[in-house]
Amino acid sequence: MNIAIVCYPTFGGSGVLATELGKALADKGHNIHFITYQQPVRLSGFHANIFYHEVRVPTYPLFDFPPYETALSSMMVDVVNNHNIDLLHVHYAIPHASAAYMAKQILAKDGKRIPVITTLHGTDITLVGKDKTYSPVVTFSMNESDALTAVSQNLKDETLNNFKMERDIEVIHNFVDVQRFNRKPVDAFKKLIAPKGERIIVHASNFRKIKRVEDVVKVFMQLTKTVPSKLLLLGDGPERQHVESLCRDCVLCDDIKFLGKQEQMEDILPIADLFVLTSEYESFGLAALEAMAAAVPVISTNAGGLPEINIDGYCGYMSNVGDIEDMSKNAISILKDDATLQQFKTNALTQAKKFDIANIVPVYEELYKRVIQ
Repeated sequence: MNIAIVCYPTFGGSGVLATELGKALADKGHNIHFITYQQPVRLSGFHANIFYHEVRVPTYPLFDFPPYETALSSMMVDVVNNHNIDLLHVHYAIPHASAAYMAKQILAKDGKRIPVITTLHGTDITLVGKDKTYSPVVTFSMNESDALTAVSQNLKDETLNNFKMERDIEVIHNFVDVQRFNRKPVDAFKKLIAPKGERIIVHASNFRKIKRVEDVVKVFMQLTKTVPSKLLLLGDGPERQHVESLCRDCVLCDDIKFLGKQEQMEDILPIADLFVLTSEYESFGLAALEAMAAAVPVISTNAGGLPEINIDGYCGYMSNVGDIEDMSKNAISILKDDATLQQFKTNALTQAKKFDIANIVPVYEELYKRVIQ
């Protein structure tokens, strides 16, 4: 099949999943065309049947805000017409679903049918999509899609509860390439971070308020009273400066490292002993799943779709949002001795394998075939 994938090219979960899906489909012989405003961060190296089409938005004095959605629709039309595209798969409703609808109508005028699949990822529905500024367009473009998928049951339920849906939503969970993340940790790297054998705690996110990264630091400060540890904070975003300031003022400043955005997560996660995700809401929790694939247990909140991947007491623990004391207690219970930690690590990997890319990608392929037919 010739498939066009439209996504954001950033470190967020929607861009990561869309890129990894495209790469996996290409490995199975499909021709994949990425359409976005810059090369996706996870799209590295040469692939003979992966193509990237950059959306350029000309600037004119007339426009206070460059019309990206219009340029995106035009690029979709161009790619479909010139590369014999079978379907458009757009990730994140805003503005990709509405741009795809426009492209579909333009192509229909020329007698060409192009099916559109929209995959919902989270804040495009739970936050931005519910805004009255966008809600009518989001609702319309979702219902006009030929197929609609959500990355968790929770996100499907949120969509049905908050939008007037006329189309069914199919749940296709996020996935992880277990083989990529399940690797032996580099001992030299681990000793560099924890020279005295301290436990290594990791958090990765886009540092938005909804991630509550300050809670990660508070959990770390509590657990280090019992278990000597180091904290690695990965990612960047609007709350990073505030969290860095908080860490500079605490006595454990030297035990906390900000590593910024990292593309090669598979090199970092295997050295970790625990992954902490304190989000107010996660539609799925892809960062937590990637940690599990590296055999790292997870301490998380019980928000959104996290209960669909983090099994309490098995591969980690869940707590109510903001419950620092409970999260700290649970972290200590996992890290207190090697035998307990090893059991949780084993369980985390077992749980991740349920969401392995080899299990999920064929589901998308079957959906593509149905929609094209």
